[in-house]
Amino acid sequence: MLRAAIDMRLWLTGLIQALAVMTVALMGAAHAAPAEPPTGDGKPPKVAYLSLIIDDLGQSPEKDSRALALPGPVTLAIMPDTPHACDFARQAHKAGKTVILHMPMDPATGPYAWHPELPLPELESRLNAALLKVPYAAGINNHMGSRMTAEPVAMTWLVSELQRRHLFLVDSRTSAKTVAAAEAQKIGLASVSRDVFLDDERTAEAINGQLQTAIRLAHKQGSAVMIGHPYPVTMDVLERELPKLKSQGIEWVELRHMISIRGNQAMAGHGKNGVYR
Repeated sequence: MLRAAIDMRLWLTGLIQALAVMTVALMGAAHAAPAEPPTGDGKPPKVAYLSLIIDDLGQSPEKDSRALALPGPVTLAIMPDTPHACDFARQAHKAGKTVILHMPMDPATGPYAWHPELPLPELESRLNAALLKVPYAAGINNHMGSRMTAEPVAMTWLVSELQRRHLFLVDSRTSAKTVAAAEAQKIGLASVSRDVFLDDERTAEAINGQLQTAIRLAHKQGSAVMIGHPYPVTMDVLERELPKLKSQGIEWVELRHMISIRGNQAMAGHGKNGVYR
């Protein structure tokens, strides 16, 4: 009996010690990884996604460098008919940024610009030449292009060519009549559409207002794609405001990640039930 009592006491002592160790471990884990605060409806807060493209690069080393230095995964859209296009594309790629070709389209002018009256072989020739000027381009978006992106034949050819080359498309949506994203969606080409232009009005107040519009839209629909330009006032606002995104529930993501998140679906402002109109 005495031996049984001793064995029982030892067993109980071991059990108490084990429970004490487990309690300490659980308390430590709770302090190391606090739970995310719930929202008003009891659900954990959702992260909204934002992507940023800076257009019209390659013209000025000073402006290019400032865009490159923005604190996050900015996408750099480089114009082929600029003096620093090739060098800056290499510099941006080396810095780990996403480079895209900012393709001139009617009403833009110049040796690379697409116009509705040009035959497809000439459009192909100009695209080939433009891509040579912007090495490491992962995709393209249109510079101007309000007439060109409304041309179904040209856009059908373009999206097929981009798919063949394993490049993605950003429809800058410079016209409500654009069919570029719709044609990309039809064949499953990786693509995304712009939601907000930041700096149509070049004042700090207006640009910050557009940034806040993009943030609200991202929270409403889950994501937003912004396009800005390397104007000094735009850079001033972005340098000040972009570091605040995380505290506003925004995750700034690289453009290819955004394409993956959206899965080629049209947002409500661009179509219905995910289909581009």
